[in-house]
Amino acid sequence: MGNAKNDILQGTLALLVLRTLKQGPLHGYGITVRIQRVSEDVLRIEEGSLYPALHRMEQDGWLKAQWGVSENGRRARFYELTAKGQRQLAEEEKNWDRLTQAVAQVLRFA
Repeated sequence: MGNAKNDILQGTLALLVLRTLKQGPLHGYGITVRIQRVSEDVLRIEEGSLYPALHRMEQDGWLKAQWGVSENGRRARFYELTAKGQRQLAEEEKNWDRLTQAVAQVLRFA
């Protein structure tokens, strides 16, 4: 993925993670796999971006994490949305809608 796509992804990472975790708890690698699969390999989240974002979201109270065992038997931190995270997801979705509508309008009339 080129730098321009990564820049766009940086701005939407919280939205993607929160929306993915709305389906239920996942460990970090599971989050990346699900986003990649659902986006049909268009979006790829790098570990260097994901884990600091997860840590920030946990500190902000949007996520809670607990240790568990992954499908392959390894110890992993599983993340899930909190009530505050649910509210933040709704806000992020509104912001995304506003942004995409504005971009579409510029593309139509510029």
